[in-house]
Amino acid sequence: MSSAIPTRRFGRTELAIPMLSLGGMRFQQSWSDLSAAQIADSSQLQLQATLDRAVSAGFHHVETARHYGTSELQLGWALPKSPDPERLIQSKVPPREDSAEFEAELEVSFERLSCQHLDLLAIHGINLQEHLNQTLRPGGCMDVVRRWQNDGRIGHVGFSTHGPTTLITQAIKTGAFDYVNLHWYYIRQDNSPALDAARQQDMGVFIISPTDKGGHLHTPSERLLELCQPLHPIVFNDLFCLSDPRVHTISVGAAKPTDLDLHLEAVSRLQEADQLLPLVQRRLVSAASEALGEDWLRSWHIGLPAWHQTPGQINLPILLWLHNILEAWDLESFAKARYRLLGQGGHWFPGANADGLDRDLDPRMLDQALSASPWRRRIPSILRSLRQRLAGETQARLSSA
Repeated sequence: MSSAIPTRRFGRTELAIPMLSLGGMRFQQSWSDLSAAQIADSSQLQLQATLDRAVSAGFHHVETARHYGTSELQLGWALPKSPDPERLIQSKVPPREDSAEFEAELEVSFERLSCQHLDLLAIHGINLQEHLNQTLRPGGCMDVVRRWQNDGRIGHVGFSTHGPTTLITQAIKTGAFDYVNLHWYYIRQDNSPALDAARQQDMGVFIISPTDKGGHLHTPSERLLELCQPLHPIVFNDLFCLSDPRVHTISVGAAKPTDLDLHLEAVSRLQEADQLLPLVQRRLVSAASEALGEDWLRSWHIGLPAWHQTPGQINLPILLWLHNILEAWDLESFAKARYRLLGQGGHWFPGANADGLDRDLDPRMLDQALSASPWRRRIPSILRSLRQRLAGETQARLSSA
């Protein structure tokens, strides 16, 4: 079977992985586990149609997770009906303090997917130091994985993460993992040091959710559409990610067959990236400079305490980043979703939003916490403006925010 999507060597796994991977996070009927009888025929037919289209287009890598609701179950039914001799299957299971609980969840994943072997298994959500410890300590989750590898049931092991860059880099440098699933895209490039570390370890690099977490690019603002011309924002962001030699594949979280179209367009235009990207990037940089000012862009992040060191646990780095992308590119739907998830996201998206400022938090305490910031006088007014523009009903936390 010939592939329409070029492949790249997935680091030391030596697997030839397509540049586009079919992501299963929204590839399901429900975020809750349901019984087989509760799966609607219409949902399964939609998933099957999407998988069929993906296979015909060359999406030979399919990835899901134990806690993506009914995704594993529905994929387990669909995969045999859409055979693909080049298929690579990945699932993800979260670490547990009790490795027996981790192994039980691993068994469920295999059962739901109706498979005897996973090409790729990720420890899902190494977001805190304790998660890395649970994985690598003697008798921990990695010992279970190694046993399953010795039994021929698991190929390569990696990890997924929404954690801070320092923790991601630490996990990479342990040498225990073959690949990493992480966030990195045009609007948020903080994890560049982790990409460098992964390259030094010859690890595979899989970019998580570039369309959704990359700015709700499936429903882009008119401003962003204008700035990205002649490209759709999805195509621009895909080209940005795939043009970086540290990146091997990006996730396409499709819910219907047509969700694949713009990503396939991006791959078809990859040879033009050197001509297409600089023009769009200059426009985006110019819009940010005009809206925010060069002084702010150079120094807004200086002297910001971490969320757990801030009164009220306000996540200042995230909130000021949301302010930036709102003012520069009008990414309002994305900013609202992220703002409302703060305080609900646990270790997947930690810290609080600005709702408690003035109500539960004395502004004088925030001023003290901002003593090292050159913008300490301006930041409270920015937070109040964000609250006025973005606050609303809290966003329900997904298992993978």
